[in-house]
Amino acid sequence: MAKTEEKAGKAKAAQSAGDPAEASTLGYEQARDELVEVVRRLEAGGTTLEESLALWERGEELAKVCRRWLEGARARLDAALAETAEGDDGGADGDEGGGGNGGS
Repeated sequence: MAKTEEKAGKAKAAQSAGDPAEASTLGYEQARDELVEVVRRLEAGGTTLEESLALWERGEELAKVCRRWLEGARARLDAALAETAEGDDGGADGDEGGGGNGGS
């Protein structure tokens, strides 16, 4: 019976390890949630060395996916902030010192 449980555990670890190409198609939230589960399983212990290595490798792939998503989000935010700053600079030059509606 122990052999059957060991085989089931290996199959589960291999399934969780997934395909690296598959990991790159995951969305950020999917990759993050799976990474949280991988970490939980590693911290819980009770896995063989082979299972732990498979989980670790999957975690590394998932972390890369998350990092790529976050870097992409940062680049988009930086670009949006740069556009906003350019728009503010252009509009502010025409309003400065012009006496508009402030009235003294």
